[in-house]
Amino acid sequence: MPTPPLPSGAGLSRRTLLGGIGAAGAALLLAGCAPSGSGRGRTEITFYATKPEAIPYFSDLVSRFNESQSAIRVIHDSTSGISAGFVRGNPPDVAAFTYNLEMARFMERGALSDLGDLPEAGTIRPEVQELVDQYATYPGRTSVLPYSITAASVIYNQQVFADLGVEVPTTWDEFLAACDTFTAAGVTPIYSTFREPWTVAQGLFDYTTGGSLDVAAFYEKMNAEGTSVGQGGSVSFEKDFREPVERMVQLGRLSNANRNSRGYGDGNLAMAQGEAAMLMQGPWALGEITKANPEAKVGTFPLPMTDDPADRKVRVNLDLALWVPEQSRKQDAAREFLTYLMQPEIQDAYNRDFLAFGTTRSAPAVTDERIAGMQSYYDDARFYQGASKAIPLTIPAENYVQGIVTGASVEGTLRTMDADWRRLALRA
Repeated sequence: MPTPPLPSGAGLSRRTLLGGIGAAGAALLLAGCAPSGSGRGRTEITFYATKPEAIPYFSDLVSRFNESQSAIRVIHDSTSGISAGFVRGNPPDVAAFTYNLEMARFMERGALSDLGDLPEAGTIRPEVQELVDQYATYPGRTSVLPYSITAASVIYNQQVFADLGVEVPTTWDEFLAACDTFTAAGVTPIYSTFREPWTVAQGLFDYTTGGSLDVAAFYEKMNAEGTSVGQGGSVSFEKDFREPVERMVQLGRLSNANRNSRGYGDGNLAMAQGEAAMLMQGPWALGEITKANPEAKVGTFPLPMTDDPADRKVRVNLDLALWVPEQSRKQDAAREFLTYLMQPEIQDAYNRDFLAFGTTRSAPAVTDERIAGMQSYYDDARFYQGASKAIPLTIPAENYVQGIVTGASVEGTLRTMDADWRRLALRA
């Protein structure tokens, strides 16, 4: 899944930020990546990384690498289009990119080279590698190395919970009881931001579905049944998602009255100002909350969706994965830079600074108290990839989900999603 937009203030999105950088800003970034001197005699490679909040970070890493040796010169590209690069036969030589359904298409077609012979490939946690394998793979290849995992769950105001004597809920009934307590005290239980479809999809939709069923197994069956989905088969959106989506609607009604007109930045500011007890967002929101109120005491816990505490899981995202394309004519240099990025002192520092979890067996536990509540779930592999991110982009799932929470029929919308899935399977 691509990291959701990280606005500074009210609503500055990834696209807006990159657009605002423009050609001049991009040129400055590229210039900043070059070491002093001409770079003559060096093998020049392009490194593609687009996370806007990490552009200065990766530019600094590139500069440090360029200054550490004289054989390779890395240029940090943060503006080109991945798909266009592959189509033109000129993809970047190495990339750190969100690994999702769309990116997996390149792996499936053999466009990414095999990294399985690198020692770093053997350091990846098996449970993390399974997240990669839930998407399409290319036989006999280790095409990507997971670099960073972000975990998303309920962000909660610890002070509000403490003031009202509410413990972190471990079951669905306990969660509803906590919401009743907040409502009775005049506190909004959940701050929702339904104006932006992605916030609904990655939050309430993914949490309720992922906390209720096995997301990976569901989509495995959906892919297998294809054109028979919703036509008497064993699995469908209408059949399997109906109960969790109805609960999603229930939680939406426990949200702020102006939820339909509020966006991502509004939710962060509201949490910073103590206007609600909980927010369904990922760790990317934590920095914005703290920026607005450095004194805000917030933590995280997984949304419980059953009456068994053992069923609790957190939503995870392959936020960054490293890969080298087959089309690169400089794979040796690209692999050397990739190895540099995979050094524990570099990879672990990145994940610490960006509130993420490490992908290797030796990765340290997180130390930031705001995400520490998810560590034990990550350690035990009690996690899932969001259901919204396993749906091809040709099916407008985010808009469908937004429609549901703003009044559209649950049953009718899920039935439409089944029909879309069948049409897509027929074309495939």
